[in-house]
Amino acid sequence: MADATAPTAYEVEGQPVRLAPNYWPFVLPALVVVLAVIVFPWVFTIWMSANEWTLGQPRSFVGAANYVRLWGDPRFWESLVHTLWYTLLSVVAPLFLGTLAALIFDARFPLRGFLRAIFVMPMMATPVAIALVWTMMFHPQLGVLNYLLSLVGIPAQEWIFNPNTVIPSLVAVETWQWTPLVMLIVLGGLASVPREPFESAEIDGANYWQQFRFITLPMIMPFIMVAAIIRTIDALKSFDIIFAMTQGGPGTASETINIYLYNTAFAYYDIGYSSAMAIIFFIIIVALSLVLLMLRQRMQWSEVKGK
Repeated sequence: MADATAPTAYEVEGQPVRLAPNYWPFVLPALVVVLAVIVFPWVFTIWMSANEWTLGQPRSFVGAANYVRLWGDPRFWESLVHTLWYTLLSVVAPLFLGTLAALIFDARFPLRGFLRAIFVMPMMATPVAIALVWTMMFHPQLGVLNYLLSLVGIPAQEWIFNPNTVIPSLVAVETWQWTPLVMLIVLGGLASVPREPFESAEIDGANYWQQFRFITLPMIMPFIMVAAIIRTIDALKSFDIIFAMTQGGPGTASETINIYLYNTAFAYYDIGYSSAMAIIFFIIIVALSLVLLMLRQRMQWSEVKGK
């Protein structure tokens, strides 16, 4: 059987000329998949965003009218604020707790491996199952959280049933699930930190906080930035936990862009408007990701800054 990548040769004026291998038979299937799964859906979404298209009604081309409509939609701006607030809390809390957990689990103590395995179990559960369990825990009358608060004399809270506490309550669930991921990333960074700077610092009389502040933290900061990028992208597009627990409620208090987009497309059947929303949301995600990647690129992996 002939090899598709085998070079061939022919003669020009008596001199042999070799042709480069032909790799297209191997590249073409992957290219077709990328075009079908990634490129075409986005091109089609952009095309839909330029149309006034409600299911069951005639479609008409409106150009940028859907984007102009977004600009004047207060519910969209409210959902954007909810998204950014939810993302900020869902990134900062896991980063802090995950880094703290990594520092704890980096030390040597009995049953460290077993406790690590227990700690990472939340991120293995499915989001919908987590949402159902936490919804029962958040119940104002029957939930275990209010029972625990009553034991120490704290009044019962409404948690996800109060507009003022619904987003922090959802963030608590997100933090519980994804703090282990941050811990694993930072723990990998701690494992790569050399011991020589710490030995020199101990000789100079530096305490634990000074060693952490001037040696450990700068060296693991690139790993923390990687965790921040992953958490930011994941929190921005979070949908399953929010939808399963609150559906964007009470009212629209926890309605993020994803929830509003879903309702617009599949409850109101406004396909054109929801497509424009999806394009804007994609641009926001790309912009934030690029900012974080630029910050990440400015950090060094192997030396402490501040010289």
